[in-house]
Amino acid sequence: MKKYKNTLFYVAVIGFFAVLIYFISQHGVTLETGRNVQHAQSGNSQWTDFINSMIFNLKHPLAILLAQIVTIILAARLFGWMSNKIGQPAVIGEMIAGIVLGPSLLGMYFPEISSTLFPKESLGNIQFLSQIGLIFFMYTIGMELDLKILKNKAHEAVVISHASIIFPFALGMGLAYFIYQEFAPANAPFLSFALFTGISMSVTAFPVLARIVQERGIHKTKLGTIAITCAAADDITAWCILAVVIAIVKAGDFGSALYVILLAVGYVLFMIKIVRPFLHRISTIYPTKSTITRPIIAIFFLVLILSSYATEVIGIHALFGAFMAGAIMPDNMKFRNIFIEKVEDVAVVVLLPLFFVYTGLRTEIGLLNDPHLWKITGLIILVAVTGKFVGSALAAKFVGQNWRESLVIGALMNTRGLMELIVLNIGYDLGVLDAEIFAMLVIMALITTFMTGPLIDFIDKIFKHKSDEQILEISAQPKYKILLNFNSPDKGKALLRIANAFIKKDNENSLITGMHILKSSDIEHHALEERESKFFAPLIEEAENLQQNVTTMFKVSTDTIQETIDVAQKGDYDLMLTSVRNSIYSGSFLGNILGFTTKIIDPDILIEQVKGRENMFDHSAFDERTKQLLNKTNIPVGIVLEKGIEKVEKVFLPLFGNNDADLLKYAQRLISNNEAQIIIVDVSGYTKKHSEVKEIIRSIENIAPNHISLLYKQSLDKEFLEEMDLMIVSIESWRNLIETKSIWISNVPTTLIIAE
Repeated sequence: MKKYKNTLFYVAVIGFFAVLIYFISQHGVTLETGRNVQHAQSGNSQWTDFINSMIFNLKHPLAILLAQIVTIILAARLFGWMSNKIGQPAVIGEMIAGIVLGPSLLGMYFPEISSTLFPKESLGNIQFLSQIGLIFFMYTIGMELDLKILKNKAHEAVVISHASIIFPFALGMGLAYFIYQEFAPANAPFLSFALFTGISMSVTAFPVLARIVQERGIHKTKLGTIAITCAAADDITAWCILAVVIAIVKAGDFGSALYVILLAVGYVLFMIKIVRPFLHRISTIYPTKSTITRPIIAIFFLVLILSSYATEVIGIHALFGAFMAGAIMPDNMKFRNIFIEKVEDVAVVVLLPLFFVYTGLRTEIGLLNDPHLWKITGLIILVAVTGKFVGSALAAKFVGQNWRESLVIGALMNTRGLMELIVLNIGYDLGVLDAEIFAMLVIMALITTFMTGPLIDFIDKIFKHKSDEQILEISAQPKYKILLNFNSPDKGKALLRIANAFIKKDNENSLITGMHILKSSDIEHHALEERESKFFAPLIEEAENLQQNVTTMFKVSTDTIQETIDVAQKGDYDLMLTSVRNSIYSGSFLGNILGFTTKIIDPDILIEQVKGRENMFDHSAFDERTKQLLNKTNIPVGIVLEKGIEKVEKVFLPLFGNNDADLLKYAQRLISNNEAQIIIVDVSGYTKKHSEVKEIIRSIENIAPNHISLLYKQSLDKEFLEEMDLMIVSIESWRNLIETKSIWISNVPTTLIIAE
């Protein structure tokens, strides 16, 4: 009754007020008399008004801006994804996306679309939004700098870093001397042009370098630590130099800029001596995420905005203030990470791509329409690579690195990426660089960033260096080795329990490796060690409970599937156990572009690539390119469909054919190492036709009486299945169970599907 009462009340109220609104609107028309109000007289006129209204709305500045943001984000994600697929940092793809959407491609071949989507009057909105994005981004860059590392490696880092700046800076100014008359804007003084040419040759992209170091698994090595420290020192030095250069350019000469520089020095001292202790005090009072309230967050963001405002007013650019605000944050990285997480997603995913496209809209590669101009571009690239690569490598060699490490450091420091584009845009805005030289320097930024990975590969090839010492060490051990591949701590614990059952009594002659591979686009280098420690903590705790030795391997890769296979092959493992990871977007084009499957290694894909077989489940789960790219190996793979396994005491093995008979060796291991009860269920009378299999079962029974039994059953009841801890089945038989829609599937316990 109450239900109908509410319905009647709802209908009555809505009906009454609807009639009232209609009555008011009808009688209100009489008030229009004498006001010359026009009404549409026909259906066509109303439709025309509707269309005109839609066109007006589409041309509204906000609608254009939103359409631009959607287009830019999709293009950045698409090209970033494509860049990752060829082993390059996503920033390369995002830089290319900016150029594609600019006059160099879209504007040249589809001018109407370009003028509609990016009308000139709308570019100011993109510029201001992109500047906000850069301010937040530079704030995170400042926070990501671990000053403790700088202190520990200060000597080597400062020598290498400053050599990697002064050498290309000097060469850049020398280059400016020869190209000034031809390429400098008419009203640009030589000193301003030369200083910006020098600084553009000297920049290193700290975020890109850190990402490359992570992806190659050298972030914990001496080489990786030195490279990141050098890049951090380079970042600080380069931004200080840039601030001075901007002051000189705006003032016209060094003497006039001296007042700005002195004011900037005062600002830096104020930030370090006054603001930094104040922020540190706040961090000690509110040290955790749960204690940081919105007023506290507001204080830190006010410091960021005021710092950016101060440096903009002083005349050394708002981005330096944002960088400084991040650098003086409290030293506690956990505290910094809280703010990085709050800022980074919006800054990097939404606002930063606007900067790439804004840069692309200013980059007119079509201006380089003469072989002479391309020769100058080549000369700029040569000077940039020589200055940065050679200068860094020689300095690294001088401080005691071997030639391979010195060359790798040189290659890494030659990475320019986003930081270069920031410098170039500042120069363009100040009128120091014109459209031609701007386009040349953007191309230089792209090429020097793109070449980093291939250059390091080439150096490794020359020196025949094996970068992953942990894998080689594992491969050299004559033990029974099991690799656990999982994407969540709980999955890892389940895999460990199963692996432990295979080797429990033979721990001395066995080895278990727990491995987790992250997609490089899913991580930030500032939280890597903390994330690794937190991820493996439950696994290590479970290993202690089981009294099982386990080694851990935490890797970052652009291609997680290929990396998994490489580890399995190089480590020469006897068995790889992998957990199931599901996603409604698994392997789809949309999922790959939007990043929904970045943490997923579909076990179907993995088996096929490791075993070189056709997909046993669904051909649409992965793309052809992945199948063709990945190598094959003979390592057995076990997929674990986990249903809360706590022990491995009762195990059954359904026997359908030869492939299942081959799995008896795993049953024997479970008996000898874990004293498990093994029940062989002969579904099709296989042992009656193959007496040799029956003899193998009897021989196991002779060694371990009462631990193995053979049943002849075509179907299994629910009660039997619920008593079991684990089912072991071949992948061929599992496929058969899926295809026949066996009632077993819904009742089976934790299942180990093995592909030999």
